[in-house]
Formats: sequence, structure tokens, C-alpha cells
Amino acid sequence: MRVVSNTSPVSNLAIIGKLDILARQFGAIRIPRAVQAELERLEHGVARSSIDQALAAGWLKVETVASIDLARHLASFLDSGEAEAIALASESGSDLLIMDESAGRAAARDLGLEMTGTLGVLLKEKRAGRIHSMEMEMDRLVGEAGFYLSEKVRRMFLDAAGE
Repeated sequence: MRVVSNTSPVSNLAIIGKLDILARQFGAIRIPRAVQAELERLEHGVARSSIDQALAAGWLKVETVASIDLARHLASFLDSGEAEAIALASESGSDLLIMDESAGRAAARDLGLEMTGTLGVLLKEKRAGRIHSMEMEMDRLVGEAGFYLSEKVRRMFLDAAGE
């Protein structure tokens, strides 16, 4: 499975100590250079160390976007990490794009890309019995990573997790 991620799923999962979930679920995760640059600015020491270990282990892979025109077009209304992640997923025929931001998801949807987000990744872990509480993990995302979560989305994922 070819999977591309934007910055926030990688950084948020690293902050709550769950970055390894990505490797377990998908094997390798590809990120564009703009996402790498955003991750390098992450000030959370433990999360940065976890990301550096994933890069060194080779399952988190940095790739250069070839679709410069698409990335530039997308960057006119998205941040560079989102724009490059969408462009990389589109040009490489990725099976899945992991992205949380609604504007980026809308642009990716317009290009016909399949997506999930941080909460979708956690829900898959919950359903597989590898995390005990979806609610606890969502609370950690909000409290530790500053993840925005509306009450409607929170309830939807708790219901999907059977909590």
C-alpha cells in the first residue's frame, strides 16, 4: 500500500507517543520535503526524536514532488506541506493520503484521492484492539498536541469506536 502523509498526523501521533501506529498499519509512509521541513520545526523533543528514529529506520520516507505546477497551484490556497502532500499522493497514484485539515481534504477529494486522518488511524487501532480507549487518545491529542476536535466529530468517532 502506497501511503502519503501530511505533517499533522505524523506530528500529532508522535506527540502522544503513537507514531509507530503508522508503520504497523501501513508499512512505509511517504512525506514530501515541505512536510519534512515542517516536522523539523517541531519543538516537542520526544516527538522530534520519535520522528528522527522513524526516518532513520526508513519507514518514514522523504520524497521530492515532481508535480511542481500542481503543488504551486495548491499552495496558492493551502500551506506548503498540505500542497506537496496532495501533489505527491496524486502524482504517485497513492492508495491513501493521511490528512486532517479540512481545506486540504477538500482539495484532495476534488482530485479523487482516498483519505483518512489521525482519528481514522486511531479508530482502526481501537477496532483491532491495540488501543484501549478512543476517548483517552482523543483527549491526549487535544490536551498534548493542541488538536482541534469539534463535539460533533468527537461524538461520531466515539460512536464508531463503541464508546
